[in-house]
Amino acid sequence: MTSSTSFPVRPPRRRTVGRTAAVTAALLAGALALTACGTGSGAGSGSDGADGKGTHTVRTANGPVRVPDRPEKVVVLDTAELDSAVTLGVTPVGATTAQPGKPFLDYLPKGELKGVQNVGVVAQPDLEKIAALDPDVILTNKARDANRYDELSRIAPTVMTESTGHPWKRNFLVHADALGRKAEAKKAVARYEAHTARVTEALGGRRKAAATETSVIRFTEGADTRIYGEKAYIATLLDDVGLGRPAVAAHAKDLDGLAMEVSPEQVDEGDADVVFYCSYGSPDKSGEAEAVRSALWKNMRAVKHGRAFRVDDELWIQGIGYTAADKILDELEQKLTG
Repeated sequence: MTSSTSFPVRPPRRRTVGRTAAVTAALLAGALALTACGTGSGAGSGSDGADGKGTHTVRTANGPVRVPDRPEKVVVLDTAELDSAVTLGVTPVGATTAQPGKPFLDYLPKGELKGVQNVGVVAQPDLEKIAALDPDVILTNKARDANRYDELSRIAPTVMTESTGHPWKRNFLVHADALGRKAEAKKAVARYEAHTARVTEALGGRRKAAATETSVIRFTEGADTRIYGEKAYIATLLDDVGLGRPAVAAHAKDLDGLAMEVSPEQVDEGDADVVFYCSYGSPDKSGEAEAVRSALWKNMRAVKHGRAFRVDDELWIQGIGYTAADKILDELEQKLTG
């Protein structure tokens, strides 16, 4: 499966759960007993779980899944799911990080992540650590964890969306349903719509915004440079504000339309009135440092007019959700009206 991924995916490790450690086996067995009452296409909202608390059914990419009405112990396995939890006022008991050896994404409020346990890396979750947390529900997506669905479901009801990135608004509503936070979700969506309207107004209205072609370029350590197309998280924010996109965005066919992948000698394909750029990994190793010193870069019209802005990769690309969007919208307004 090719996903609308926001960062390179490393091949998942093969793990054997519950066969080498008696304690892990016991945890998984207990989790399975709870899950037997909490998943599947049985009764909907209002039915009782094994603990006497209400449950409801969530429509997921793997079919209907029964979850507690208000889960207290949540594990999230991707950056969008973590953003959703934070946006909805839920502090997970466990979460994956975007990169090995790295903390949770820096744009997230530290106070909201206090006590959250690291359960591995995106697309490489540690199932034993997850089981040890005895979660009520697990949030992830098929792009990352499709091949682990059965194992995760034996630990706790597992709510998967089909993919990540571009359909983030729809995915957020699935997350909100799974967490019993529909009212909070409605408020988050309303705040976002009001914020985008304010930014559009600050840019001079939709007609003026549409006349400003805006491009996003990501230099990637160990991979080609990406010029983001229409099927990217960041593209939805630009579109909601009303900003125009260069023709190259509509022709980005790589990674299921996420981006156009180019060599360093083609970076000017991403030129526009305004260019936002960032690096996944070290700027020296991603090609960014060399590119921005080149004559090719310096001759781009955005660069010539002082309209090329370096931004934070964790926020603009890796962070997917309403909490990230709020900060990106502030930055868009600041840089484009300053």
